[in-house]
Amino acid sequence: MRALPQDPHLLIVHTDGASRGNPGPAGIGVVVTDPSGTIVAELARGIGRATNNVAEYRAAIEGLRLAREHGASSVTLRADSLLLIEQLAGRYRVKTPHLRPLFDEARGLIRGFDEVRLEHVPRAENAEADALANRGVDAMLEAEA
Repeated sequence: MRALPQDPHLLIVHTDGASRGNPGPAGIGVVVTDPSGTIVAELARGIGRATNNVAEYRAAIEGLRLAREHGASSVTLRADSLLLIEQLAGRYRVKTPHLRPLFDEARGLIRGFDEVRLEHVPRAENAEADALANRGVDAMLEAEA
């Protein structure tokens, strides 16, 4: 029996946002891998002063953009923010007005893929994206000093 190759157009996007102060200095972290776990792209960036939820959305948006740039037609978006995943899945309403534009932007990006899976993962399974988000905050703080 012959094994079917894994979908070359599927990418897995781990995202995390960090804010020290909520709102406070914030950063985003993104790790994009292929199904075998090989890292395709990484991102650590400071985003200025923001709440944790804004940082989570900004990370998801950048992760979806990176997946598109790397040719993905299918994406699994994984985040440890239950609010983010449940809102994007349509199971939670977006009640906070300042999150609505970010939600709309993320949903617009999601519509550009053939298939998107949204998965809430425990923080321990999102350690790389978390470390990158914190690196983004640290870089921003160093630049301000």
